[in-house]
Amino acid sequence: MADVIVTENLTKYYGSKCVVNHLELRVPEGCVYGFLGRNGAGKSTTIKMLTGMVRPDYGKARVLGEDAVELSPAIKRRVAYLAEGHPLYGWMSIESAMKFTRAFYPSWNQTLFEQVLDHFQLDRKKKIKHLSKGQQAQVSLALGIAPDPELLILDDPTLGLDTVVRRDFLESLIQIIQRKGRTIFLSSHVLGDVERVADRIGVMVDGSLRVDCPTDEFKQAIRRVVLTFEATPQAISGCEGLIALHAEGKRLELVIYGYGDAHMELFESLKPAPVDVEVVELNLEDAFIEYTRGSRRAMPVFAGERE
Repeated sequence: MADVIVTENLTKYYGSKCVVNHLELRVPEGCVYGFLGRNGAGKSTTIKMLTGMVRPDYGKARVLGEDAVELSPAIKRRVAYLAEGHPLYGWMSIESAMKFTRAFYPSWNQTLFEQVLDHFQLDRKKKIKHLSKGQQAQVSLALGIAPDPELLILDDPTLGLDTVVRRDFLESLIQIIQRKGRTIFLSSHVLGDVERVADRIGVMVDGSLRVDCPTDEFKQAIRRVVLTFEATPQAISGCEGLIALHAEGKRLELVIYGYGDAHMELFESLKPAPVDVEVVELNLEDAFIEYTRGSRRAMPVFAGERE
């Protein structure tokens, strides 16, 4: 399976601050890739380098086989980009925005555009500035997919939308784009959305890619373990994969990567021994929070097997 996005040693500084640090990223064709990270982690800068809006200081990015800095018009027509906030010309009507955008795409699929508008019940004569945030997002989606792109890059597309509109937006997105093996590169702060749609995730931490693996693999690798003792427990040492530790009275709460039999043996060896051991599975949002909240301990690197 080919990779539609490949970065090699991709690096960007703003002043003395390294915002993207030697990024090695590969996005397989036909997948929905969730690109995650806290504010300031380097996600938006990475996306701007992938779309050619920002030049890297070092390294390179290739999109559909071409250098992102010098994408040809032919490649640009195969890529759609939906920016955060869905910036559109407010003075335009939906109809005029369609005509303006259509002029750049010889392969424009008018039938598909009309189907999306009908699905969302959007009035073509209505001006963009009179639409709600959700409706503007829906127009952006229609404009983005009408050229029938092979790659759709989304930068927080559902930010600020209510729950119902967000769910409808994502379901429509997946139904329309994932036919024919299309690829979606999705950056989002709404982890529940990513968990529902992403096959694979990458997590940026301080400009570096710390996670690159299937979504389920990341969730299954992290466990929250709560130990309850009859007396104040001793300090724990030598706990492999420990991401975070919180002690409160007779309870110890640990977040562990790769929980297994060795951890149980360690807990049983503690004096006093725990009277209760609770192992909690985490959803993607909780696993992400525990992994990125800034523990002083060294974080494990997730690099899952590629198909």
